[in-house]
Amino acid sequence: MLTSGAALAQTVPPIVAPQPQGTAPGQPGGAQPTVDPNAPTISQIAIEGAQRIERATILSYIGVREGDKIDAQGVNDILKTLFATGLFADVTMQMTGGTLAIRVVENPIINRIAFEGNKRIDDDTLETETQLRPRVVYTRTRVQNDVQRILDLYRRSGRFAARVEPKVIQLEQNRVDLVFEIAEGPVTGIEKISFIGNSYFSDSALREELATKESRWYRFLSSADTYDPDKLTFDRELLRRYYLANGFADFRVISAVAELTENQEAFFITFTIEEGERYQFGAFDLTSKIPDIDPEPLKQSIELETGDWYNADAVDDTIVAITNAVGDLGYAFVDVRPIVDRDRETRTINITFEVQEAPRVYVERIDIRGNVRTLDEVVRREFLLVEGDAFNATKLRRSRQRVSDLGFFANVEVTNVPGSDPDKTVVQVDVEEQSTGELSIGAGFSSTDGALGELTIRERNLLGRGQDLRLGTTLSQRRQMVDFAFTEPYFLDRDLAAGVDLFHIVRDNQDVASYDSRETGFGLRLGYDLNDRWRQQLRYRFADETIENIDSSANRFIQEEEGSEFVSLIGQTLTYDRRNSRIDPTDGYLVAFGTDFAGVGGSVRYLRTTLRGSWYIPFTEDMRLITGAEVGSLVGLGDDVRLNDRFFLGGDNLRGFEFAGAGPRDSASTDSLGGERMANGSVEFVFPLGLPEEFGLSGALFTDVGYLTEVDETGPGIQDEPSLRASIGTGVTWSSPFGPIRVDFAHAILKEDFDETEFFRFNFGTRF
Repeated sequence: MLTSGAALAQTVPPIVAPQPQGTAPGQPGGAQPTVDPNAPTISQIAIEGAQRIERATILSYIGVREGDKIDAQGVNDILKTLFATGLFADVTMQMTGGTLAIRVVENPIINRIAFEGNKRIDDDTLETETQLRPRVVYTRTRVQNDVQRILDLYRRSGRFAARVEPKVIQLEQNRVDLVFEIAEGPVTGIEKISFIGNSYFSDSALREELATKESRWYRFLSSADTYDPDKLTFDRELLRRYYLANGFADFRVISAVAELTENQEAFFITFTIEEGERYQFGAFDLTSKIPDIDPEPLKQSIELETGDWYNADAVDDTIVAITNAVGDLGYAFVDVRPIVDRDRETRTINITFEVQEAPRVYVERIDIRGNVRTLDEVVRREFLLVEGDAFNATKLRRSRQRVSDLGFFANVEVTNVPGSDPDKTVVQVDVEEQSTGELSIGAGFSSTDGALGELTIRERNLLGRGQDLRLGTTLSQRRQMVDFAFTEPYFLDRDLAAGVDLFHIVRDNQDVASYDSRETGFGLRLGYDLNDRWRQQLRYRFADETIENIDSSANRFIQEEEGSEFVSLIGQTLTYDRRNSRIDPTDGYLVAFGTDFAGVGGSVRYLRTTLRGSWYIPFTEDMRLITGAEVGSLVGLGDDVRLNDRFFLGGDNLRGFEFAGAGPRDSASTDSLGGERMANGSVEFVFPLGLPEEFGLSGALFTDVGYLTEVDETGPGIQDEPSLRASIGTGVTWSSPFGPIRVDFAHAILKEDFDETEFFRFNFGTRF
């Protein structure tokens, strides 16, 4: 709380106005007023009460001098002028014997401004919002205006019960301290959302479509249940889209009213709507006004069905599909217009898609905007089009996806605008950069590694060149790792992604096979695109691998492998990628074929071959099918295949079984021995749980199958059954504020007696 006293005193300089320009009171531009000729003449002007404001300043405002005549209108004009300056709290005038006496009471000067009681909005934000400042003249009007600005700021944050009371502390020399005492109050929630006029859809169904939500206890991490006028306007549009997507072509929102309760603690929102009739699709046709384009092949882009309910979103998607199909033919600026014929009697809508004339165009140039750190060439090299190419809409869409997949930008927009000539277009790329540097501390738990922690320093766009630099360490109950990685995506200015890795890994395998392992080494990588879908990666890896701390009860074959070996390996992976995104795929598929040959030097020799694939099938925005499969073969070249190099099955790649819980095993020690022939697959259906979106919960039904067999060891204690293992289960994923959490419940339906199974699997991790 501010207090008066000399400690807060500041020297306030006198206020001096510009010299008068002869402008009469109330007459702009120097125009002279008409004065009553019988009015008295001013022989002297006396100014009383002025403290900080100079006499010359006041005279410059009133605009009259000794020798001038003044009447009642002139006195009124002077009073208005002086009050309009905002410098005076009161002004009185008196004419006595030719002396014009002007008595003023000056408004004080603000010494300091303070805010009290504000916790949700800091002082800096409030100071930015208000207009009063120290050393500015205090007026009640200005204070009230700032009070209203502060209230508006709180209301925008959902606190309509906020109160602001200005307090003035008088100081010496006609100065004041101004304190805004703020009672923020609670967040004003949404008590109830109601609808009037809806008969086809229930209130609960319509509430699910709105961005504004009713206040509930579980929305403590969301602002969806706070009133926002802009959000309410958006809700009107969301309702319109929802009805238009379900056949109601005549739908309209009549009104949307938000009423605040008397205690100002909650809102009641009411939407009044008119649904209208529901329409079905009738006949479809497509015509073209471009002579060189045959409309018949383009009709394949129309996937709408006669008899289905009218859907405005589906019509928009069809327009985009036709536009893209025409764009693939080199026409950049086509205008596809749906000509709608609405039959109100039969409640059907016939649509003719008309392709308007447009010239064939070529790419004149590519403009990249919005990149501050990232170099132009980093974006430009992801484009499948270059200056001079014929325009191709498919390549343009694919180029945009490639730029998004870099992970450097929060948003990527690619548009084309007319160029310098009718047959030229300019491709504009607008990007919004996001942070690519990471200093992350991770914590979590998984059924495979137990409790874990992670510290990583990473820059994915080093110096704006797209280079990736990473240094990380991971500590868990079963694994400790330190690794360094650097990737240059365009090595030697060519489409070659070159990288180097350094690593040191220690694993605790006592629960799996009664031993510990340690790996120290480095790796080299080189990847390049064969075309837009095919990619080749080559690699070399050298490591010193040690098996140690073998338990005395371990399988004798494991005990024979104690010691160190040097592994020198070359490998390759050929990938065919048809996914819609490399970062977050929801549609498409991927196939990868890999081989690794160990024996280029070193003391270990084997050939490993793998083939894996994944397929993403979307049904709706929230429902999709994810399938994946992998097969692998391992062949020792002159020597038996070591335990470290074998395939293991169970855990994340075969739920319902413990990590390395399926496959060959020693019956005496129960050690898992791995295998040299492996196959596994998974089918998972992801769906919403029907809970509010704020929960961030989704469900999954899955089935996993696997096969693992063949070990070099033989004997009466070796259990190796070349049989199929399978499990079914369900899972729940929670996108929590602390990171993704996944819980799976799986039951093994095909297994061997010596397999080790588990019913529950849990994974949690986050970075902060």
